[in-house]
Amino acid sequence: MSDEGDGPNGIEQRAQAMQDEIESWFRRRQRGDWARIIKMARKPSKTEFRQTVIVCGIGMFVLGAIGFGVLWLMDNLLPSFFDWLTSPTESVQFEP
Repeated sequence: MSDEGDGPNGIEQRAQAMQDEIESWFRRRQRGDWARIIKMARKPSKTEFRQTVIVCGIGMFVLGAIGFGVLWLMDNLLPSFFDWLTSPTESVQFEP
């Protein structure tokens, strides 16, 4: 006597059940707004992909340059400019 879960038939039934679950999950998801976008999506051509990579690379370079500029300002120019905020004055002295 064998159970339904044992043997080749049991494995096939479990695999079929898993496949049915996955297919029903995808069928339920095909009704939303994003499903329309996915259906309309297509693989970009080589030129489209190349242009996208170039534009993204330029954007990353510009953002990196801006970040480097801000870091340089914070390390070199701004500390001397705001020194008066952090330096203790003669009227206020803290003793340990």
